[in-house]
Amino acid sequence: MVQIYRFAAVRPGRRYSEKIPSVPYDVVTAEEARECIEKNPLSFLRVSRSDAELPDLAPHDDRVYRRSREVFDGMLADGLMQRDPEPGMYVYRAVQDGEEFVGLVCCVGTEDYENRRIRRHELTRYDKEEDRTRHIDTVGANTGLVFLLYRDPGEIFSCVRSLIDNVQPDGSTTTASGVLHQVYRVADEATLSRLDSLFAAVPETYIADGHHRARSAVNVAERRRSAGRFTEEAGKFMAVLFAHDRVRIHGYSRLVSDLGGYNTPREFIEALPEAGWTVRPYGQVDAAGDQIPPLATGAGTMHVMHFYLEGAWYEASRPIADPTDLIGSLDVSVLQKDVLEGMLGISDPRGDPRLHYMGGAKPLCALERLVDSGKYALAVAMQPVRVETVLAIADMDGVMPPKSTWFEPKLLSGLVVHTID
Repeated sequence: MVQIYRFAAVRPGRRYSEKIPSVPYDVVTAEEARECIEKNPLSFLRVSRSDAELPDLAPHDDRVYRRSREVFDGMLADGLMQRDPEPGMYVYRAVQDGEEFVGLVCCVGTEDYENRRIRRHELTRYDKEEDRTRHIDTVGANTGLVFLLYRDPGEIFSCVRSLIDNVQPDGSTTTASGVLHQVYRVADEATLSRLDSLFAAVPETYIADGHHRARSAVNVAERRRSAGRFTEEAGKFMAVLFAHDRVRIHGYSRLVSDLGGYNTPREFIEALPEAGWTVRPYGQVDAAGDQIPPLATGAGTMHVMHFYLEGAWYEASRPIADPTDLIGSLDVSVLQKDVLEGMLGISDPRGDPRLHYMGGAKPLCALERLVDSGKYALAVAMQPVRVETVLAIADMDGVMPPKSTWFEPKLLSGLVVHTID
């Protein structure tokens, strides 16, 4: 069963809820975060990416983490952010391109992560773990949300969605890209008890996004327990629960800076059939460049991906060798093994400086611009993995290749914060 917990969130004061919430810490560089802060000095990036304001210090200097705590405490002291008077839960609503996403913000137990009732499909990197571990421990708060999925037995989504009918949000902001994010506080005891009961029928949840935030919260609990600083709230972390069939998933595009031993783009394209791929010119995307290429005939039994180089798109496809091998039959697995490593010599998808990633929600024209500029020689647009496949891999304790999925909605930081001190 899934155990969910109430908490008294720290949230922006109503008059500041438009300005304070920010993109997550890990989707911007320090330079990009600095630009955001200069435009909006109230941005929560001052807490989540305090290194942006301390460019002369190493990003993992103790003073960087202390600065995050100082800014957070200052926001509370100045009334920019306020703590709710009693524990509750929160409905998170995002509206993007006319599509509504609704999830429940609550806390979950670190022990559920450790016993795998919270399941994951990605490995975490120690350096990223250590950064967020120190951040959470020093600030004394989960400053970002973990995005969890659940299989709805039938009533949960409708119950959560009904809680915001004809109700004004307690916090609301619209991003520069036009996505509306809102939170609604739920404090009624009967409603909270019903939510507890409904989720007790759910056997497990799945991390869609936030693997490092979740693992780091577990690390903080372990370290505080060992150091005699453990608190009840340190044994929990903040998450938002979405029904698995009510989210959006995209592929994760690849960008490669050079073509390795291939002297020209034509040489590379002509080598793909030798590796078993059927290649055909795809032509141009629409003028806006915002369409994901459609699947080829036979999708589901075929690997399909799209390459862009030297001003043209190509579709490459080939039969899936073993559909029962859930991980080996992923397009990203085959791309990495046979193309990136086998043809281009990129053996480390996590660390090779020749390989970069772009979330599949970005328009294809963004890939085109990067290749046309000369910064990259090749872009690969990937088809999305089915959500059911992600859950099935997590159920078997499998690990997907890095950057296999891009889930939406992308959750903001600073709309709700869970403190652990």
